[in-house]
Amino acid sequence: MTTPLKISPDPRNESMKITVRKNGPYHVSGGIPLKTVEVIYDDDGNCRTWNETKTYPLQQQQYALCRCGLSKEKPFCDGAHAPAHFVGTEAGDRKPFQKGAGITPGPFLTLADNEHLCAHAGFCQRAGGIGNLVTSPDPDAREIAIEEGGNCPSGRLVVSDTATGEAIEPDLEKSIAVIEDPVHGKHGPLWVQGGIPVIAVDGKAYEVRNRVTLCRCGRSKNKPFCDGSHLEE
Repeated sequence: MTTPLKISPDPRNESMKITVRKNGPYHVSGGIPLKTVEVIYDDDGNCRTWNETKTYPLQQQQYALCRCGLSKEKPFCDGAHAPAHFVGTEAGDRKPFQKGAGITPGPFLTLADNEHLCAHAGFCQRAGGIGNLVTSPDPDAREIAIEEGGNCPSGRLVVSDTATGEAIEPDLEKSIAVIEDPVHGKHGPLWVQGGIPVIAVDGKAYEVRNRVTLCRCGRSKNKPFCDGSHLEE
């Protein structure tokens, strides 16, 4: 059984949270750093890694990020959701990650895969795919599987050590990354990193995870989480 990563509260960052506003933006509080990252492809056209291309000046403790996809000031909200009568009804369930995850055991690694969280970033497909990599006895496959799992922005994929059951997670600073894919001209979701709480409209928190992707195109059927609908643009 895979042991999911436990996010311990950090008293220095207790004010950091993202609150979903009813039919409105994401209200970000606690001075969470904001940046832009781009998908980097290898020579074979596979998603390989991330490149940070911009860091936004942190001028205030609170700011609002667009959730409807209509703002002319993206990633920030400019109020476009109001005249557009944006419907941002949340459909994301509150099941713990482990409840919805399928488990694939391997000799070195075990993969927990919660497909419901998929943002279709594509990092899991290189070298035969992460499912095949975790079942391979090849030590090189182990390293690629860890890399692919850690690059999955939505946290759909969690790789753990088969012997200990401990999750092998990237060490992510608490921040929000705006995902861009200039190669294919796609604007991806908001990648919430490092275990920042996301609070629903009803005031209840979703499960805190190390990696979460929030919809910013307004079309996800799994709001507030991304379901890859931005790829249909």
